[in-house]
Formats: sequence, C-alpha cells, structure tokens
Amino acid sequence: MSAGRKLGSALLLALTVAAAGCASTTEKQAPVATRAFKTADGEVTIPAKPQRVVATGYAVPALIEAGAPLAGISSWKRGLPMMDAKARAAYDKLPKVAGETAAETNYEAIAKAKPDLIVIGVPAPVLADIDLKRLRSIAPVVTIGPTLPSAWRELSQRQADAAGALAGFDTVKAAYDAKAAELKKKYEKALPSLKLAHVGAYGQVDKGSFHREFNGSWGTNIANDIGADYYGQVKVKGGGSKDVSEYPSIEELPAALTEADAITYSVAADGKPLPAVQYVLDSPLWKQLPAVKAGKAYPIRYTEAATYGQALLALDALDTSLAPLVKP
Repeated sequence: MSAGRKLGSALLLALTVAAAGCASTTEKQAPVATRAFKTADGEVTIPAKPQRVVATGYAVPALIEAGAPLAGISSWKRGLPMMDAKARAAYDKLPKVAGETAAETNYEAIAKAKPDLIVIGVPAPVLADIDLKRLRSIAPVVTIGPTLPSAWRELSQRQADAAGALAGFDTVKAAYDAKAAELKKKYEKALPSLKLAHVGAYGQVDKGSFHREFNGSWGTNIANDIGADYYGQVKVKGGGSKDVSEYPSIEELPAALTEADAITYSVAADGKPLPAVQYVLDSPLWKQLPAVKAGKAYPIRYTEAATYGQALLALDALDTSLAPLVKP
C-alpha cells in the first residue's frame, strides 16, 4: 500500500472514531424529559421520571412506602414505630442527608447523593430554616409539607406523584380504603350515634392545659373514616392544626368533655400515655367525667399516622380499642 493510501486510511479511521465518540457524547447528553409540577409557590420543572430522589420530613415515610427511587433522606425517628420490616430496612439503608429538623439539613450530603429531584416535606413556616436557593442549585425542589392534620392523604399522594411513584402509592391506598370500609360497616350501629371527644398528646402540661381535638385532627381524622364524629369545634381558628384542635386549661375539662358519650385519647405505639395525656388521666376532674365513669374511655395508638400504610396500623388500633362498642 502506498504512503498516500495509508495516510488516507488512517484519516478515515480517525474520523470514524471521532464520529462514534461524538455520537456517544450526544447520547449521554440527551435532554431528560421534564414536566411542570404545581406547588404552593408556583410551577416547578421536574424530571418526568426521577431516578434519584432526596426526601425530607413527612415525605420520607410517604416515599419509602410508595417505593420511590430514593437516593437520600432526612432522619425520621418519630416514624420508626410505624414502619414495617421492609420500610425499616429501606430507611436504615438510605443515606441520611438531614437530621430531625429542617435546620439540620446537610447540603454537602445532598449534593453528594446526586439527586435529580428534592422533595421537601416540612411545614411552610419551617422552610425559613432551609436554604432553598442552595438546594435549587443542586436539583429541582418541590415543597409539599403538612397543613391540616387530615391533609396527609392529598399531600402524600402529591409527594408520590412528584417522585414518579404513584403506582406504589395507589396500592397502599387501596388497602386502606378497603379496611376503612370494612370497619365502617362493622361499627355503623355504634359509632355514628355517639358524641365523641378526643384528648390529644400535645398539651402544654407546664401551663396546665390539655389538648382537645375535633374532627379532622391528628387523633380523630382516621376514626372519622370509620364513622366516628367528634362534637364541637375550636373557639378561634388559628390555621393548620389550630383549626381543628385547641388547648383549654385543665380546669375546663368538665365543661369541655361532660357531654361526651365516649372519649378517645392518644397513646404511644407501646400503649403508654405521653406526658400531656397522662396529665389529664391523673386529674381528679377526669375521673368525674360521665364517659370515664361509664367505662367508655378508649386509648388509641398511631394517631400521628401520616401515610396510608401508617393509617392501616391506626385502623387496626382503633378496631382493638373500640371493640367493646360492638360486643353482644
């Protein structure tokens, strides 16, 4: 082969390799499909099918449960008692990129996780503790945090939607809906006719107050799904949970709960009352309430449930505690 032909062949080979390299580069840099996602702050452009999601706050249990492609999460120790073995294994394995509070966000750890989407699930007032501008420099950010206690249904669905995990979400929701319908049928002759009251777990004991919850609050919203009705309403609505619960002084216990045919009260996952509830149970005023004297005060576990999987546990707990209402 002549020198000219050899040179021509070499150039052709070089051009072929270069062209292949360019094609490979083009494939790697192909634009990712996106979509517009509505948040309280407006529309955010996010990946149509996220591959690496970072979740914080209430989005953590919701997205673990839905099977989202998580690359990092915040710590969520308060929810551990409500996680099944599968969810707990996923939680333990995932890198923790933030602590229990928004102020404990680790931006370097989030960047290291290389997310293509960040889902923030903290209350709106807490967002001030997060450098959202810095997070947005890492990946698109959607903020979907708690509002009314009963709104976890819609919020967890939107979190799953953003993370591309609606199929997993729908499966757990269907199981909850079926169980709730079953229990509503079971208690249809007992619960709707009762005037109920609920003592919650967030009272300010140091100020001598207790936590009364009405329909749609943490301790009542799942019971509402099976026919329970908690009478009354807050005197002054303060937004969020303050629209459906209030903190009367312990001296107001008789005036607040005397009309109740039955009373439910929040307890921890192990069945033990938290300090705010124990404070009420220890009061002589509690022991004089008609419902208490009639033996119709019922402890309820898992009242902090904020996903459909957790709410399934709450339904089972309600069924266990309220069983005396339907005994022959």
